[in-house]
Amino acid sequence: MYTRILVAVDGSNTSRHAFDAALALAKSTGAVMQPFYVVENTPMYFEAPGYDPSILRNRLVEEGKELGAEFAQAMAAQGVKGELAVGEASSLDDVSVLVLKAAADFNADLLVMGTHGRRGFQRLILGSVAERCVRQASLPVLLIPSAAAGKVSGDA
Repeated sequence: MYTRILVAVDGSNTSRHAFDAALALAKSTGAVMQPFYVVENTPMYFEAPGYDPSILRNRLVEEGKELGAEFAQAMAAQGVKGELAVGEASSLDDVSVLVLKAAADFNADLLVMGTHGRRGFQRLILGSVAERCVRQASLPVLLIPSAAAGKVSGDA
């Protein structure tokens, strides 16, 4: 079935549920899994006194390293091979572009992502990385809604 699974992670509970689902699937199919974390750069054009965007960027890089260690441990405990990859968003490449590029570079045959399930005005303002990936993907995409917390299990 699936042999190479890329799962988008960002440290949120929703992406942790997606990671858990991808991990259970990878374990059951013997797939290699690659968690993918994106460092989102905040706009660098603020001219507020004391504003230093590198502080936030450095923290996001550290968060990526922490998640990498946590996910590597969870994958090893389940006997799933793979390691975290990291990308960095820019004004040219947003998160969805980077996720799809990472999936192609990894030669993934499945992309797993969490989705917050926002509707209406929130969705309009915040957009949806998951939705953009689904619309532009050339591979199957498994969306794990935040409401599925506790329902994802490797025992199914």
